[in-house]
Amino acid sequence: MGQDSNGIEFHQKRHGLLKDQVQLVKRRDSVRYEIVPIQDRLSFEKGFFAVIRACQLLSQKNDGIILVGVAGPSGAGKTVFTEKILNFLPSVAVISMDNYNDASRIVDGNFDDPRLTDYDTLLKNLEDLKEGKQVEVPIYDFKSSSRIGYRTLDVPASRIVIIEGIYALSEKLRPLLDLRVSVTGGVHFDLVKRVLRDIQRAGQQPEEIIHQISETVYPMYKAFIEPDLQTAQIKIINKFNPFTGFQSPTYILKSRKDVSVDQIKAVLSDGHTETKEETYDIYLLPPGEDPESCQSYLRMRNKDGKYSLMFEEWVTDTPFVISPRITFEVSVRLLGGLMALGYTIATILKRNSHVFATDKVFVKIDWLEQLNRHYMQVQGKDRQLVQSTAEQLGLEGSFIPRTYIEQIQLEKLINEVMALPDDLKNKLSLDEDLVSSSSPKEALLRASADRVAMRNKNLKRYTSFEECMRKLCYFQPMCP
Repeated sequence: MGQDSNGIEFHQKRHGLLKDQVQLVKRRDSVRYEIVPIQDRLSFEKGFFAVIRACQLLSQKNDGIILVGVAGPSGAGKTVFTEKILNFLPSVAVISMDNYNDASRIVDGNFDDPRLTDYDTLLKNLEDLKEGKQVEVPIYDFKSSSRIGYRTLDVPASRIVIIEGIYALSEKLRPLLDLRVSVTGGVHFDLVKRVLRDIQRAGQQPEEIIHQISETVYPMYKAFIEPDLQTAQIKIINKFNPFTGFQSPTYILKSRKDVSVDQIKAVLSDGHTETKEETYDIYLLPPGEDPESCQSYLRMRNKDGKYSLMFEEWVTDTPFVISPRITFEVSVRLLGGLMALGYTIATILKRNSHVFATDKVFVKIDWLEQLNRHYMQVQGKDRQLVQSTAEQLGLEGSFIPRTYIEQIQLEKLINEVMALPDDLKNKLSLDEDLVSSSSPKEALLRASADRVAMRNKNLKRYTSFEECMRKLCYFQPMCP
């Protein structure tokens, strides 16, 4: 779709307020105007403002209805974004492309195949709206995978019609669109959101959803959707974290202090249970994540021969580790599908636990084979109860505000540091007390903060000091 080159040059030179970046340009061989592409990717909130501003400008310049396409991969937040616009501009009409699914065209359960869309009906509806006619929009039911009726849609008072769907910027629709918008997120959070959505909307099982994503959704996205998104005039990155909506996280206090079984039993109520368990946790690093800073690993757990998949993210509120978590039972075959999506194995952790549990709190004595030591854990949904239980066990003052994966990463980094020449270690004051630091990055920063002045002095002796420090500040994912 052609654009005036002067308009593009004007946009590229202009900096300042976001509203000033939203500029109109006349289409070639047309009396209609469109938006000059904004080069930078915008946040969810800034993107919302830019789209509202673009709709206002387009409705002032163009006659008839203003067609806006909002596209992006499954789970990226297209529907939420569209609803946000609708709340701000209630007179806008929204057409979801999902309602134009034709179940008779489904092949091998692939609901993301572009051939599934009934473009004949969709294009006829859009042409009728452009002519000011009332249209009948299909209603699709996901649980029965069928069209169950129609709803009547009139030309909205605002003249703005939003088409929302994974193929809303497809080649068949682009010539009709006045504004093209893409909404994307990250593979990991999009995966979590898609799983939660499809459980609720279609009643699917988590493993079935993830298998579908790895086998059909992601390949379809790379082949057909991603190229279309490059044509968007406004590109939005949705960094919404699905874990923030969970109001019932687990509070964890952890310590290396030895506590006897008798002490634990004395603190817990008479009705507690006592079990022993062995677990293997496979920590999967999401695509594109830095293993040093990642706090949202995907975890696959093998316990008693059964596998479960855990979506979780942790935050530290010293001395607590706080972890919202969603857990589903799966099969080990799912691991291949996740790795096809770009997940990589960070580490495999074997743990033997002696577990004491009441209906509100867990006390665990964990033996971690990889770290070759014991840990005490107190866990529960009630923060105050967890803290009081830990204090009764005499753990106060000994807490370690790190997850096991963070501890493993940190100690691997320390081991790499300790393998350096002794004179360099002494210069940097790197020793085992770094293990008590809160993160690998902080450990190195604390150790080297008062040694910056020695850098130039050591440059002559160590010909690749920069390379050495890069090695210290970065570690590869651990493999079993």
